Amino acid sequence: MTQHDENRLREQIVVYGKSLFERGLTMGSSGNISVRTEDGGWLMTPTNACLGRLDPARISRLDRDGCLLDGDKPTKESFLHMSMYHERPQSAAIVHLHSTHSVAVSCLPEIDPHDCIPPLTAYYVMRVGKLPLVPYHIPGDTTLGDAVGALAGRHSAVLLANHGPVVAGKTLEAALYATEELEETAKLYLLLRGQNPRCLTTEQVAELEARFPRT
Repeated sequence: MTQHDENRLREQIVVYGKSLFERGLTMGSSGNISVRTEDGGWLMTPTNACLGRLDPARISRLDRDGCLLDGDKPTKESFLHMSMYHERPQSAAIVHLHSTHSVAVSCLPEIDPHDCIPPLTAYYVMRVGKLPLVPYHIPGDTTLGDAVGALAGRHSAVLLANHGPVVAGKTLEAALYATEELEETAKLYLLLRGQNPRCLTTEQVAELEARFPRT
């Protein structure tokens, strides 16, 4: 990877992080973003960093073994990213947020742990698909990484109970769009609770998955 390419990725992380923060999809120092680099390493947002005020020069750069090469110390949830990347070699970026509506859904006792949000829209099916729930773990518990890894090979997105979504994509832009789609569909789900909404049928979901396969 050339320095130009790395700088472009750093700037992209800053721009997208600011966009998420300014739209209220993340707050304080919550949430983190990572991108796989061509040499097998990663760029990650630093620990305790606000996504709305990132400095591209201080973004953490890790080698293929997860060791810090330069920049600030990476997010303390880096193990979540590493576990998902390990199971998804086709994914090049991950976004993890504590976005309000997605977290709200993760707190509901009646959701299906194998598929937290029903197929309300075509774009949700195309960009997210089935969304499994990962049982609650105390923040920083590294066994959460194992729980995420157990699902990541079959799912590009998971929902951490009482915590928030972790979403992978073939590019940072794709991961961002899928995260936004998940949050908007979580909002729809909450608005429609008790209304017996018309969901896409099994046949309609199958047609979308065949025509728009996710990586």
